[in-house]
Amino acid sequence: MESRVLSRAAAFSAVPQLRKLPRESCRSGGLCFASPKPIGTVGEGGNLIWGRQLRPALLLESSQGAGKRDILSPCLAAASSPAGGGDSAGETKIAPVGFFEKYPALVTGFFFFMWYFLNVIFNILNKKIYNYFPYPYFVSVVHLFVGVVYCLVSWAVGLPKRAPIDSNLLKLLIPVAVCHALGHVTSNVSFAAVAVSFTHTVKALEPFFNAAASQFILGQQIPITLWLSLAPVVLGVSMASLTELSFNWVGFISAMISNISFTYRSIYSKKAMTDMDSTNVYAYISIIALFVCIPPAIIIEGPQLMKYGFSDAIAKVGAIKFVSDLFWVGMFYHLYNQLATNTLERVAPLTHAVGNVLKRVFVIGFSILVFGNKISTQTGIGTVIAIAGVAIYSFIKAKMEEEKRQLKST
Repeated sequence: MESRVLSRAAAFSAVPQLRKLPRESCRSGGLCFASPKPIGTVGEGGNLIWGRQLRPALLLESSQGAGKRDILSPCLAAASSPAGGGDSAGETKIAPVGFFEKYPALVTGFFFFMWYFLNVIFNILNKKIYNYFPYPYFVSVVHLFVGVVYCLVSWAVGLPKRAPIDSNLLKLLIPVAVCHALGHVTSNVSFAAVAVSFTHTVKALEPFFNAAASQFILGQQIPITLWLSLAPVVLGVSMASLTELSFNWVGFISAMISNISFTYRSIYSKKAMTDMDSTNVYAYISIIALFVCIPPAIIIEGPQLMKYGFSDAIAKVGAIKFVSDLFWVGMFYHLYNQLATNTLERVAPLTHAVGNVLKRVFVIGFSILVFGNKISTQTGIGTVIAIAGVAIYSFIKAKMEEEKRQLKST
């Protein structure tokens, strides 16, 4: 062992003799051991991966491995350094900082931009498809099917690695997926029936249903300030609905059912809290939701699609454009939902809440510009009031959640 170490050091330094190492730092055998160094804390970023703290088991394994590397590293550099350079043997090289660590604000801004961009493109393309192919149940299945294929391909290449699922977790995720499927289908029924801007205005009522469910189903006390902040939302949606030029009851009721479905999805999601990462959870939910959406699509729209639905769409835009539109709308749907989840993991809840409100403003504004929807003055004022109410509610709610976390941490 001693001869091998000395021969490597001699070849490395190309000097005839080795300097005698200090007795305090070397043991018999010619090997020199560096003193152990403490592992970096979470605050230093040593145990963070994309904003997530590693589990204790992983921290223990990494700290043990790092300890071994520090303790068992032979100081061959001391043997190869020239006289008088012994102090440089204990120096550690600092690894270069990557782009993501050097510019975190820029990366987060990119996540927000892509979230908004994909959401706007999805809503516009989705509505254009309904203008020549008004079959929301089938299109909803396509959305989920493309997303599931994307997840399966990602698992196949290991980006990300598929997390195993057992029967207990499956039972917890099924109610979440059913509510997700129902909310998704009813949202698309509303998109097909009325203007995109009106659907998003009605869906601004979702915080109201969330608060009501928390108060009367979960038994959580909702402060009066939150209830008061929801009053402008109800008022604004009511004003917009009374004078909406594209109003019909199918679109309005479907958007309301979507709000209720997503509210129950939030309730079941709290009961199905798991250590699995969000990407894998969303993939499993999409797979289950796909199987939930297929039967009603076949029963409700299957006969019409086989008789004239597909043939009419192909006659209007051509087979290639029809298939490509369905593929891209499904891809945009999956990616914008995934980007929304990834953005939430990178920012505080308050920032995400404000971003969600601004996203709805972007979607409403761009849909009006692209489709040229005429809106009355009262509808415009009602939409602004509703969005402002959602912003106030999101701000108060996020501040409350932040205070709760600070109390728990202290």
